[in-house]
Amino acid sequence: MIARLCHLVFEDFWLKLLSLALAVMIWLTVTFVSQKEVGTESHVFSNLPVTVLASAEDVHNFRVSPVQVEVIVQGDPRTVQNLQSKDIRATVDLTGVTTARDLRKPIHVSVPSGITFTRVTPEEVQVIFPPER
Repeated sequence: MIARLCHLVFEDFWLKLLSLALAVMIWLTVTFVSQKEVGTESHVFSNLPVTVLASAEDVHNFRVSPVQVEVIVQGDPRTVQNLQSKDIRATVDLTGVTTARDLRKPIHVSVPSGITFTRVTPEEVQVIFPPER
């Protein structure tokens, strides 16, 4: 039993050691890259209005709930500090939607170049249709 275990450990020992070293290097690289990059800054924009996109001939009076979202962005500190809430757009595309119950649509966020969109809360909105008469 011990001889079998020794054989398992020491056979191709240098290849196993090299594989372990490469695995540790890859793990360290991924860990450091996934951490917050040096020279970037995050900023939270609260109460951004959600804009509804619908076709021009669409006469429905759509509403969405919630009407405001929170967006987190990241980028160069100088660029992020100069960024204003009007530079960020949170939109919901309702083109081609007629009627539905309990319809939820994702929020799409557009940011200026040099800025990275990180997260929007909530990620989707509920579409509310006007009552039919």
